[in-house]
Amino acid sequence: MTGRLRAPKGRYGGRSAEERQAERRRRFLDAALRLFGDSPGFRQTTVAALSQAAGLSTRQFYEEFRTLEDVLAALHLEVNGWAEQAVLDALAAAEGLPLAERVAVLFRAYARDVTCDPRRIRITFVEIIGVSPALEEQRLARRARWVDLIRAEADAAVGRGEAAPRDYRLAATAFIGSVNGLLHDWSAGWVDASLDEVVDELVRQLLGILRPQGWRG
Repeated sequence: MTGRLRAPKGRYGGRSAEERQAERRRRFLDAALRLFGDSPGFRQTTVAALSQAAGLSTRQFYEEFRTLEDVLAALHLEVNGWAEQAVLDALAAAEGLPLAERVAVLFRAYARDVTCDPRRIRITFVEIIGVSPALEEQRLARRARWVDLIRAEADAAVGRGEAAPRDYRLAATAFIGSVNGLLHDWSAGWVDASLDEVVDELVRQLLGILRPQGWRG
């Protein structure tokens, strides 16, 4: 299969072809969140099983996607997009707050979004790993956006005199790895703590990076 089949055009049932296509795509992605993010997981799901879960045909699947990997890629970007938007909305509302409060707002928004549905965590931190070079590149590119967000916040804090001036590139990269690992382990039940305690720990870690011992703003 080198490309998608052509979808019909025109209006049917009061809806345009574009609206029907968007609805089909939404149904496939919702079904993928259930199957990839829970049981049986991405590697054990077939096109036929996904189509059945979506209440659609395999022909309709190939009108929207080429492979199941394309579905996982789209779902991974969507889950990350939801979390990013939650963080950006929270940061906009936290404009003008002192650094410690602003950092707490950032991580509470992120943690609430990614943990509100365990399937989102599995898509982001488990199912996407090791599928293909293309998906690994996408995963790392998406993680780089989170690194850039942390760096931007750090640089802004430096400009306000609330953080020590330095290049935060490596520190932000290492910190994002810590965030991902801790939230994954917490969601898997390997960390005996409440979500608030997890967020508080992440806030302390980031503040420790931004304000090392001995630094005076």
